[in-house]
Amino acid sequence: METYFPLILLATVVMAKPLSFGTKENQLSYNYYEFSCPNLETVIKSESLSLFLTDATAPAAFLRLMFHDCQVQGCDASILLDSNYLTSSSEMISSRNFGIRKRDTISHIKSVLEEECPGQVSCADIIVLAAKESVSFSGGPHIQVPLGRKDSRKCSFEEADAELPSPTITVDEFLSIFMSKGMNIEESVSILGAHTLGVGHCLNIAGRLYDARPRDNMDFEFEASLRMACPTEIPLTNLTFVPNDMTPVIFDNHYYRDIIMGRGLFGIDASISRHPRTAPFVMRFAMDQNYFFEAFSSAFVKLSSTNVLTNGHGEVRRQCNRVN
Repeated sequence: METYFPLILLATVVMAKPLSFGTKENQLSYNYYEFSCPNLETVIKSESLSLFLTDATAPAAFLRLMFHDCQVQGCDASILLDSNYLTSSSEMISSRNFGIRKRDTISHIKSVLEEECPGQVSCADIIVLAAKESVSFSGGPHIQVPLGRKDSRKCSFEEADAELPSPTITVDEFLSIFMSKGMNIEESVSILGAHTLGVGHCLNIAGRLYDARPRDNMDFEFEASLRMACPTEIPLTNLTFVPNDMTPVIFDNHYYRDIIMGRGLFGIDASISRHPRTAPFVMRFAMDQNYFFEAFSSAFVKLSSTNVLTNGHGEVRRQCNRVN
């Protein structure tokens, strides 16, 4: 298993292009907690930093947690709900949520904030803020995000099965999903840059490795290394994994440079480097990291602000894993 060493990297401050969020009655705001919980971001930054310094894999886990929450019903913390408190089943039952971690840490941060400002901060906003801190801590852009999301009172593992992308998704299917959230093609390609952090499990890549069809111009040495890490089509254990790119604890543009060289871990990674709709953006992101950071920041804000619950819709949970 690869050993990870904690890193503190300077973040690039990037303001996404101004966007409109909802109606005048139901909208997110950049100063939503100015009076109700003014120390919110300081608390989350402090709690996150103490974790990042002891677990270099935590930023990737928080970022993936946010993506999987926002893909199902919007960013509403539905992924944190346990089946014990609902008539429906937890989203975590879905196989698409295999490997999701740090749900308990979000609950811990919530408990700290309940001491600071009781009943004010939603679990949904905590997930988004933890993810944005993960990006900046790892060397990526410092993204300003609007807040005011409310927590959902329901969840569905069937919806998670339907809404979370599969490992075999095509480029056109991928673009359809993210363009439905208001992103353009450039932003859609940039959101996949989140793969620059973390690892991929053999469970999700073995099918691609041992499929009889050609493997998307995969680099020969890279393929050999993956076969060593994942030696069987059906993994002997779900714990085996390989890094997403050459710098798995640093948020940079190495992901795009890797996939151009045929070193994409997932099928969609290889596909966007060759598809005529996406390849030009892959090339530009590989050549210009700041350009990637700007596009990713805009995509992050759009993903985290689409179809959210605000004001009279949803609630602020007292505990993140159960409805009030």
